[in-house]
Amino acid sequence: MIYRKLFICIFSFYLFQFFIFSCASPTARKAALTRMPVDTIGFAKYPWQMDSIMARMERLFMYEELHPCQYSTDDPSKLAISPHDDYTYVGALYPAVISQIRSPLVILIGVAHKARAFGLEDKIIFDQHVCWKGPYGNVPVSQLRKSIIEKLEEDLYTIHDSMHTIEHSIEALIPFLQYYNEEVEIIPILVPHMSLDRMMVISHSLAASIHDATEADRLQWGKDFSILISNDAVHYGDEGWGENNFVPFGSDTAGYNKAVTHEKNIITSALCGPLNLEKVRKFCQLIVQDEDYKEYKWRWCGRYAIPLGLLTGYQLAELESTTLTGTNAGYLTSIDHPHIPVNDLGMGITAPASMHHWVGYVGIIYK
Repeated sequence: MIYRKLFICIFSFYLFQFFIFSCASPTARKAALTRMPVDTIGFAKYPWQMDSIMARMERLFMYEELHPCQYSTDDPSKLAISPHDDYTYVGALYPAVISQIRSPLVILIGVAHKARAFGLEDKIIFDQHVCWKGPYGNVPVSQLRKSIIEKLEEDLYTIHDSMHTIEHSIEALIPFLQYYNEEVEIIPILVPHMSLDRMMVISHSLAASIHDATEADRLQWGKDFSILISNDAVHYGDEGWGENNFVPFGSDTAGYNKAVTHEKNIITSALCGPLNLEKVRKFCQLIVQDEDYKEYKWRWCGRYAIPLGLLTGYQLAELESTTLTGTNAGYLTSIDHPHIPVNDLGMGITAPASMHHWVGYVGIIYK
């Protein structure tokens, strides 16, 4: 009897939700399908915030150790890796990377930080939102998403709006993409836990799907569409990480310097130069445990998004009979440079920054 009542209550609830949604105005239905920002502290949500932040970030190009690639319409960026942490910490590295992405369609490959809470793994994750809210208005999700999904084998992907709704790794990039092009369209994809072998299978199919879908619409890679991977580099320190403190070199100045040196070795050996399978394999070997790919060896949150995104780029380049070469657009940490002032803009920080709790950031441009 109890189970029957429970069933009736649940059924009635969903029937009521369906009735409300079906009777709602088109405007209300569209609002329900708009993905709203989850981080309104670390990231910009209003146009005036973004305009002020960009003015402050661009001034920092003068003295930060960044190497923004020269943008050329004859040689557009096809693939890139960007950080996704608080704007105050990442600073001018954001525009150093995202200014190189000028295509009207961007395929965003992000981190699924809380995938375990939903039991998600071994499949890339799409959403069904029709648009994502940005500071300059709604950013449409491209109709090309449907074509790409239809060409994928069903066991390689899932559709999970709730995962996208709580994940911040993609939404961090949207205000910058929108700043450079208010008409930009996106295709968001999240990457949960999976082995390198599984990534090889998925990336092969995803690259083929992207190639077929874009070729059907006569879209050129770099000019008409591009791929942007979201990542933060090492999460280091012995405070504020719960039970997952990570200080293999210690939390003093010497330990910090060793950690940064290790970071730069990863970037140089696995992410820069000609993109190939050996470098992707090396990245995984440096970042995740050999015996358990779900465990860190070196704490980068993009340990699945980066290799899946790079493999997709590599496979896509093969299909187009071309190659990709990665250039370092810059490396920063959350404690090695002056922070962008944001308090007067109604923004702030979502985590501390100190010798005992810091994050690394890298930007890579592939052409």
